[in-house]
Amino acid sequence: MRKDVIVSYDISDDDRLRKVFKIVRGFGDHLQYSVFRCALTDQERVRLMAALEDVLHHTEDQVLFIDLGPVDGTSNQRFSTMGRTIMHPRRYAVVV
Repeated sequence: MRKDVIVSYDISDDDRLRKVFKIVRGFGDHLQYSVFRCALTDQERVRLMAALEDVLHHTEDQVLFIDLGPVDGTSNQRFSTMGRTIMHPRRYAVVV
């Protein structure tokens, strides 16, 4: 079962910041700066954490995971914004 997870990070080094951005971007949708919304299975969450493990400096950096529960359509109701609304990107399959 997929769960909506907010992933946010605070990375103290620019090189590591770019690496973390690229890793997390592969798992979810970029909402703003260092905040992503990811729809992850338990196995994908473990893979994401393992990929980040090799990049992070554990005494200087931090990654926060916020589990919002199952992806069943109700998670959209858990988000509220002020100002510009959250635009969820449409994903399309590309066959080559």
